[in-house]
Amino acid sequence: MSQFKIVSGSWDALQQAIKPIRDAVFIQEQQITPEDEWDAEDAVSLQFAVYDQHQPIATARLLQNNSIGRVAVLKSHRGLGIGKLLMHAIIQQAKSEQREFLKLSSQVHAIQFYAGLGFQVQGDEYLDCGIAHIEMYLKLSSSAHHSG
Repeated sequence: MSQFKIVSGSWDALQQAIKPIRDAVFIQEQQITPEDEWDAEDAVSLQFAVYDQHQPIATARLLQNNSIGRVAVLKSHRGLGIGKLLMHAIIQQAKSEQREFLKLSSQVHAIQFYAGLGFQVQGDEYLDCGIAHIEMYLKLSSSAHHSG
C-alpha cells in the first residue's frame, strides 16, 4: 500500500486535488447536482486527499461537528482498500484531536464497509439527493472529560 499517500489540510490547500474527484464520483456518476455538492462546509472542514503517485484518487472531509462526509474514491481505484486507508487516517486524526465520536451518513450500499471500521447504524434510512442513506456512529473516547 506504500504507493498511496494521504494528505490533510484546508479547502484552499486541497481543493484543486479534491474537486475533480467529487465531480467525477458525485456529480457525474451519482447524478448529484452541483448545488447540492458544493456547500459552505468545505471552507470550515478538514479535507483529506489520497494520492497514487501524484494523482489525487480519493477524498473525504471531517466537519467541525465530528461528521465525516463526501467520501469518494475514483472508479479506477476502487476495491484496493483505499477507502479503508482513508477512513483509518480520519479516525486517527479525530483521536489526536481528542474528539469523542465520529458520525457519518452512509449510502445504504456502503453500510458493511463502515461497519467493518467499527461504525454502528443509528436510526432509520432516509433519502438524501434521491439516494438512500443511514446515519452511522463511532464512539472514540470513554474518558471524554480531560482536565486542563
